Amino acid sequence: MTAGRSLLYFFAASCFSILFLSFTVLKNNEFNLETKSGDAVKDNINDIIVTDMNGKKIHLSDYNGKVLLIVNVASKCGFTPQYTGLENIYEKYKDRGFEILGFPCNDFGKQEPGTNQEIQNFCTTKYNVKFKLFDKIKVLGEDKCPLYARLTDNSVTGKSDISWNFEKFLIDRKGKITARYKSSVKPESKELTSAIEKLLDE
Repeated sequence: MTAGRSLLYFFAASCFSILFLSFTVLKNNEFNLETKSGDAVKDNINDIIVTDMNGKKIHLSDYNGKVLLIVNVASKCGFTPQYTGLENIYEKYKDRGFEILGFPCNDFGKQEPGTNQEIQNFCTTKYNVKFKLFDKIKVLGEDKCPLYARLTDNSVTGKSDISWNFEKFLIDRKGKITARYKSSVKPESKELTSAIEKLLDE
């Protein structure tokens, strides 16, 4: 083989190697971008639509600009008296851009058997609840609603099912999931209220 032909083969092989390396880097960058984008969506609830007690569809993105506390509630639970604390912090912080979204759920001990109207009447008459209540949902199993599928599987609060009624999720003004609190964490506890105030001050 002549020196010229050897040089030509070397040049062609080098070009191929450079092209292959560039393609690999490009694909890796695309994968990283997609992963980051996916994580960003997965940690945010803005794309989710829920239904209120009157059957109206609500885009959770409509709450952008508000700090949210999302709670799965029940009327016949040992934690049901937390409605009082929830209403108290709602009244305390609502003028600063705070909302509570309550989602009745009958998944635990069948402790929320009533209709939407019965639930609304109970919350209003017994606890004077004024924060927003939504259509009864499932938070476990194959019928788990999209909101709770997101809340229980994300990179911020991890992947684990709801354990009982009155678990709480804190959402910032941009719809990002920021924290999760077990049922035993009382609404007026320093642990929860300090986190709410921090987000309200941002």
